Amino acid sequence: MRQFLYASVGAAALMLTAHAAIAADGVSDDTVKIGVLGDMSGVYSTGFSGDGAVSAVKMAVEDFGGTVLGKPIEVISADHQNKADVASATARQWIDEDKVDMITDLTNSAVALAVQQLASEKKVITIATGAASSALTGESCTAYGIHYGYDTHALPVGTATAVVKNGGDSWYFITADYAFGHALEQNTGDVVKKLGGSVLGSSDVPLASTDFSSYLLQAQSSGAKVIGLANAGQDTVNSIKQAHEFGIVEGGQQLAGMLVLISDVKSLGTDVAKGLQFTTGWYWNSDDESKAWKERYEKYSNGAAPTFVHAADYSLTMAYLKAVEAAGTDDSDKVRAELGKMKIDDFFAKGGQIREDGLLVHDMYLLKVKDGGTDPWDVAEVARTIPGNEAYPALADSGCPLVK
Repeated sequence: MRQFLYASVGAAALMLTAHAAIAADGVSDDTVKIGVLGDMSGVYSTGFSGDGAVSAVKMAVEDFGGTVLGKPIEVISADHQNKADVASATARQWIDEDKVDMITDLTNSAVALAVQQLASEKKVITIATGAASSALTGESCTAYGIHYGYDTHALPVGTATAVVKNGGDSWYFITADYAFGHALEQNTGDVVKKLGGSVLGSSDVPLASTDFSSYLLQAQSSGAKVIGLANAGQDTVNSIKQAHEFGIVEGGQQLAGMLVLISDVKSLGTDVAKGLQFTTGWYWNSDDESKAWKERYEKYSNGAAPTFVHAADYSLTMAYLKAVEAAGTDDSDKVRAELGKMKIDDFFAKGGQIREDGLLVHDMYLLKVKDGGTDPWDVAEVARTIPGNEAYPALADSGCPLVK
């Protein structure tokens, strides 16, 4: 009897200790704070970052109920101006003074790489959506860095493969002259060469250039069948508009936009962009669930473009908050562990999984621009669904030093 009582008291003590540990974890600073650090005024502010990204995160918080573990959820935002030093200074202040628990958006690969490294040193989770460089989950991966939505490896798997197989086997690149552009050119060139094609040359163009004429003339004189645009945002729009003015497509060369958003197509007009193929992480008109989200998002965001990046911002916010709830704390190590266990199966990522290297693997889509439909955002059709295991490299090939 005495042994039974000792055993019972011991078991009760262990249970009390466990409950006390959970209670002690809880939510730090009595608030779960999410920081949206993006391009709020520059070339990526429309389809990647800006008010549309902030609206998507706030919409997810509202849909979650506005609280987690009985504590309020707060969203703050800032403009990094496409400068890694500005982004790093903002992130440092957010973490050290404002006690931000997770930083997202991080459009611009140079920004994302800098902030991911800084945040990891301080054990804060970052979830990059707008940035594309595969280095985020490759050689520069961290224990707290997540890449959510797409990367420079997945983009050419759809677009370059389709173009080369259709006869576009010689390429010239017009490349944004920083980490993202160079990674996209490298990854696309690898796909082209693997399929038996060749790369004839490239031009590096400063970010936010307005005059692409000299670069387009170099591409034209190269004789390449395909001019690959390893840029994004307003740079891509300006490239395609000026190529149209020069009659490059009419002259027999093909344009391949390696990172195009539906907001870019709408800006160009389907008459200019018609027939353009591009790879995306999500398209609003692909199924009923996505259509329903788009309708709600447009009302919430004052009509902002329902791009795949904004959809990813919503999806990742929901996933993060569910992980906090499951962990019973906003402690980054425990939340990251929960995110790794989680199956992300929503309108954005069907059967998605965040791997050990931080990469969200999910299906991608090859789109083709069509004549506009009745909806102003109905600018493309799905030409092919690219399974996640085809779009992204195997974990063993990621180059992430954390992978054992």
